[in-house]
Amino acid sequence: MADLSPIDLQKALRGADYPTDKKSLVDRARENKADDKVVSRLDGMRKDSFDGPNEVQKAIFDQ
Repeated sequence: MADLSPIDLQKALRGADYPTDKKSLVDRARENKADDKVVSRLDGMRKDSFDGPNEVQKAIFDQ
């Protein structure tokens, strides 16, 4: 999706600890005051657990 960049995602997830689950990532993005589009994309991911930021990025951008 062109309206969301990897940099936006990195900023939203700053401070996240891995491994983690989708709910924790959504909560972290909200704590970091991420844009609603970022929170929505995180919440809409099909996968629920992530070992690291690369897995999150893959889930977001390779859908």
